[in-house]
Amino acid sequence: MRPSHAARVAERGADVMADGPSPGTWTGLAGMTGAWRDYLSTWEEYRTVVDEYRELDDERVLVFHHRTGRGKASGMGLGEMRTGGANLLHVRDRKVTKMVIYFHRDRALADLGLKE
Repeated sequence: MRPSHAARVAERGADVMADGPSPGTWTGLAGMTGAWRDYLSTWEEYRTVVDEYRELDDERVLVFHHRTGRGKASGMGLGEMRTGGANLLHVRDRKVTKMVIYFHRDRALADLGLKE
């Protein structure tokens, strides 16, 4: 399995914050690994697909994405649910210093005062 964006960010010591079904804040690879493992354990064939990169300013990039996969317990596919999310990356000296994971892209847009 390829490492997630969040795992690559966390291994550099950056903070990762998430909302959605498993909200929390993690710092570093060890913290993010446990949280990501717990989240992925509920899905089969989970994938995140980038839809758009939006540069907000010199230090922030908003990444819109959607998820695919099937719930292990329910059998329901993510395509049957609302699946569009967003990640806000804070960048300094060409390195991600913080990543905020939004389960719903509408919340990211509202928090940032943006429109689709």
